[in-house]
Amino acid sequence: MSAPIRLIVGLGNPGPEYEATRHNAGFWLADHLADDLRATFNLEKGFSGFVAKARVDGENVLLLKPITYMNRSGQAVGALARFYKVAPEEVLVLHDELDLLPGQAKLKQGGGHAGHNGLKDIQAALGSPNFWRLRIGIGHPRTLGLQQQVADFVLHPPRREEQGGIDDVISRSRAVVPAMLRGDFAQATRQLHGGNPA
Repeated sequence: MSAPIRLIVGLGNPGPEYEATRHNAGFWLADHLADDLRATFNLEKGFSGFVAKARVDGENVLLLKPITYMNRSGQAVGALARFYKVAPEEVLVLHDELDLLPGQAKLKQGGGHAGHNGLKDIQAALGSPNFWRLRIGIGHPRTLGLQQQVADFVLHPPRREEQGGIDDVISRSRAVVPAMLRGDFAQATRQLHGGNPA
């Protein structure tokens, strides 16, 4: 068993104009997890984000949605991790992933940031790439047959046929988070990846 997750970070951009965009898939999942853990997000300006606090098996679990915009996400994650003494291995980041199709999800620890500015900033703030990432597939404009530039694509809402796949990943992710909060990543990975469409 690994160290259980103590800090769950959903990535996205703040503000109503971004709420429904693909880049906010991490926020969507974080909102559902807060509901599952019966926790409420409150704005904590000192941590540059909305923070929700829950108790799971007698342990404190924090949820965070940074309000710094995606490329400065590390500012909020670093501040919260330092204050609550959370190690990088105890951090789970939920984020959209261009390299996975809608309906696919991937859980992994460490590795590069593949040009994802939110991940890049978090890695710099934590001084380590060893945090966990739950990658929510949103597809890539080329694989989906769209002519949009990537920057434009991530800042638009998913099309109806993509939304179903993303909603499915969010449901499956909600089901495996309890295992991660126990530190059972083998079970969480098996369960999550087992649901990926081929």
